[in-house]
Amino acid sequence: MMRSLMPLMALVTSVVTLGCNAAGPTPTAAGAHLVPPPGFTLAVVQSDKEVKACPSNASPFTAALDFPSRYEGSDKARDDVNPQAERKYRELIAPISSLERGLSQQVDDYMRAGNDESLECAKKLLRAWSSANALMGQAVTHTGKSMRKWALASISAAYVRLKFSASNPLASDPQLVAAVDKWLETVARRVVEEWRDQPLEKMNNHEYWAAWGVMAASVATDKRDLFEWSIQQFQIAGTQVDAEGFLPNELARDTRALQYHNYALTPLTMIAAFAKANGREPEKAQREAMDRLSGRVLAGMDQPDMFKRKTGDKQITADLSEKSKLAWLEPYCWTFGCDAAMNQRLESSRPLKSYRLGGNLTDIFHPKVDRLKRTS
Repeated sequence: MMRSLMPLMALVTSVVTLGCNAAGPTPTAAGAHLVPPPGFTLAVVQSDKEVKACPSNASPFTAALDFPSRYEGSDKARDDVNPQAERKYRELIAPISSLERGLSQQVDDYMRAGNDESLECAKKLLRAWSSANALMGQAVTHTGKSMRKWALASISAAYVRLKFSASNPLASDPQLVAAVDKWLETVARRVVEEWRDQPLEKMNNHEYWAAWGVMAASVATDKRDLFEWSIQQFQIAGTQVDAEGFLPNELARDTRALQYHNYALTPLTMIAAFAKANGREPEKAQREAMDRLSGRVLAGMDQPDMFKRKTGDKQITADLSEKSKLAWLEPYCWTFGCDAAMNQRLESSRPLKSYRLGGNLTDIFHPKVDRLKRTS
């Protein structure tokens, strides 16, 4: 049975000093429309950039979301990957993964090259998935429930770039916009139902990613109640960062604690950026919590032993060498500002991309740098 949202609301109210500033006239005042950060409104650039082909294996997924965990058979730390389960997981989610990556790539390509083929591909994918009411099957497993929120984030973030672009590429297809808006709202409300009643002592990266998916969808569809729900989750996340910058529920991942601290931080930076764009810039205490968490993650990347001392386990760091793992630096520095060391790390890592955050985040949050660099 679902718990009422009242305890959650009471908690948020009690930690108002960690909340987002909603005082004064803001873009989220009654009657105003929700907007994304300015980089999501950029006009299309015309160039001869090479573009990717439209994905051919992204058929709308309408079946039950019944996927195994890649950690199947692991102990409560959930840090041992099961190769057989992972292979099955990858096979089953292939259509969803292809849609997530493919849509993001097509939007990236269109925004950077202005080619009609990429735009038409993106519209084709959105039309097919929205008309099929995809991603609304029963979530049989926890991983299935998770896949819904991850896909919501990827699709909504890519769609926001098209819908809010100054070039207005969707103006000629209002029926598509109406259909996609309706579909994303439906998926977002299902995500809220699935993740709003988690016990606070177990709230972790999963809730943060659900909140980011709902945030992106709320702006895409201009639904203020969804926006406020995401803000509430962000507020609670700030209270979970301890004095040393650790997230206790992510420390429970033992050998992957550092990985999951980084993974948990990522959606929070995007929620903060979208909140700021709507006049809900985090207050001092919330910024300090994010500073502690981001500082701990970066320090851990340089010296993983600090996480070993905390968990008692040597950290698995191989995945952290991928540049995409630092994609959160772009929205973080735009929202909160970065010191010299963080800026140096950011500049040396650009361009930073993540299909679940909107694609090429350097294009979005620092467009001049990446468009001059043109390394990809």
